[in-house]
Amino acid sequence: MAGHSKWAQIKRKKAVVDAKRGRVFTKIIKEITVAARLGGGHEESNPRLRQAVVAAKGANMPAENIKRAIQKGTGELPGISYEETLFEGYGPGGVAVMVEVTTDNRKRTVAELRHLICKYGGNLGESGCVAWMFERKGVITLDKDGVDEEVLLELIVNGGGDDFNDEGDVYMVYSAPENLPAVINSVEAGRFTVRSSEVLQLPTNSLAVEGETARKVLQLMEALDDHDDVQRVSANFEIDDEKLEMVS
Repeated sequence: MAGHSKWAQIKRKKAVVDAKRGRVFTKIIKEITVAARLGGGHEESNPRLRQAVVAAKGANMPAENIKRAIQKGTGELPGISYEETLFEGYGPGGVAVMVEVTTDNRKRTVAELRHLICKYGGNLGESGCVAWMFERKGVITLDKDGVDEEVLLELIVNGGGDDFNDEGDVYMVYSAPENLPAVINSVEAGRFTVRSSEVLQLPTNSLAVEGETARKVLQLMEALDDHDDVQRVSANFEIDDEKLEMVS
C-alpha cells in the first residue's frame, strides 16, 4: 500500500523500556488533555479521545491518571494550555520529515527542534515544504491470531476503510482519518482485537538510504521521538530490512 512507513514499522517492533515509560505517559497525557479540550470528555462521542485512552491503557497507564488528564482537558481541573502544530523539514540525505508537536511554549520547541534536526545533518523548513509528500491516514493495528483475511477485508470495507497490510506479527488497517472510528467499530464487532489506532502522516513515496546516511536518519528519528513535545514523527525514508541491523 502507498504510504507504508519504515519508521512506523521500526517503532512498533521496539519494546517500551521502563526507563522511557515516564516519557510515554507524558505524551499520552498531552494527547488525552488536548482531545478532551477539543471534543469533550466522553469517549463515546469523541473518537480522538477514545483512541488516546486506548493508547493509555496499552501503555498500562493508571486509570486515575487518565481521568485527571480528561478533567484537565474539559476544565474540571486546572491544567496547562497546549498548542498543536506541525513542523516540516529535511533530514540526512534529503529525507522528508514531518513532526507533530503539542507544546506549552512554541518558541522553545521550535529552537529545540531546529537544533536537533541540524545536529543530524538536516534542516527545519517552511510550512508546506514537504507536506505534499505525505497523506493523513487512519491506521489501526490488529492482532493476527485466528484472522480470516476475507472476513477482515469485508469488515474494513463495510466500515469505510481502504485496505490492510500483513506486517508479519500484526495487520495494519488503513482508512481516511474521518472513517477511523467507524472502521474500528466494524472490526471490533467482528471480534478482532485492536492493539492501537491513530492518525498518521504517511509518505506517498520513499527515499532509499543506506550506510552512514541511514544511521544518521535513525538517530534523528530517535532523538525527535524522545523529545517530550513531539507526539508523532513521520519520514519518507526506506531501509532494506537486511541492512537495518547493520545501521541500528
